[in-house]
Amino acid sequence: MASFLTYTTLMALFSIFSFTISIVSSQQLPQELPAMRTEKLSHLHFYFHDTLGGKNATAVQIAGPKNFRFGMTVMVDSPLTEGPERSSKLVGRAQGLYAVAAQQEVALLMVMNFAFMVGKFNGSSISVVGRNPILHAIREMPVLGGSGVFRYGRGYALARTVWVDARTGSGIVEYNVSVLHF
Repeated sequence: MASFLTYTTLMALFSIFSFTISIVSSQQLPQELPAMRTEKLSHLHFYFHDTLGGKNATAVQIAGPKNFRFGMTVMVDSPLTEGPERSSKLVGRAQGLYAVAAQQEVALLMVMNFAFMVGKFNGSSISVVGRNPILHAIREMPVLGGSGVFRYGRGYALARTVWVDARTGSGIVEYNVSVLHF
């Protein structure tokens, strides 16, 4: 009889605990579940201005050898603009890092957030994490997530170098990005 009461008491406590957990968990869910909303495809076009070193640097080497050799790591807070000219309208910032991750060619590991500051994407960002073989004419990198408008985002970014200063490593890169989001 004692074991039956112990078993019953334990089952009652377990039931109360489980019910409490389910209530707490359900209160932490977002108001709108993605399944209840329509998925959208957004196309973004902008220019990334990377100024490595100098008086107005937007990218700073933080580790490794110089001259884009294996291990070189750079921290970035660079402008994103509507056009290729630096004076073009600012639409956001590229914030993150890249590192030379290949020994046989110049290929970067990109870990970058593109944070937008104007228009309907103001306050939203996308995260690009992937391989960027910078000497290829067109490079494709995955969009692995986002925030704000781009919550639950996924897609791809195509990068094309518009201009590069071989002496400093500074450059301008055109991005065409396709993002699926809710």
